[in-house]
Amino acid sequence: MKADSRLAAAAVTAMLLLAVNGWGAEAHATSSAETAAPRCVTGQLRASIGRIDPGAGQRNADLSLTNRSARTCSLYGFVGLIMIDGRGDALRTRVRRDRVTPHRVTLNPGRSAQAGLHWGVIQTGGEKTCPTAARLMIIPPDESAHLEIPFTATVCDDGRIDVAPLR
Repeated sequence: MKADSRLAAAAVTAMLLLAVNGWGAEAHATSSAETAAPRCVTGQLRASIGRIDPGAGQRNADLSLTNRSARTCSLYGFVGLIMIDGRGDALRTRVRRDRVTPHRVTLNPGRSAQAGLHWGVIQTGGEKTCPTAARLMIIPPDESAHLEIPFTATVCDDGRIDVAPLR
């Protein structure tokens, strides 16, 4: 009889430990993670730049990342950028993230997410000239591989491009 009561006490203790340590929360987190779309990887995406809108000394454009795969995936955060000149050399590129909280964007096949880009075209400080890019390397959030697209733009302020989070 003592063995049965010790076994019952051990079972109750184990249940209490599981409850105190968040057994229910872990189960909920796991089921939520299972239903979220997996992260988009570079190979699933196609990049493009929309129309470049001129302004007084500045330019704005939307960068689009399109899910070209047959599976739904998600993006969260900001892209990385590197400008390339006509000879294929990297230009100084200073990406400045907008102070906006990013949100997860779920992309069904064929759907796109956009990130707003903004840059200046007037020389600042001691700049004598502003370099002109021919191509743009785009690194999707949480990736190390990149996409490369045509991007003919003059970017001043030491190569600064302001980037909004993907939406």
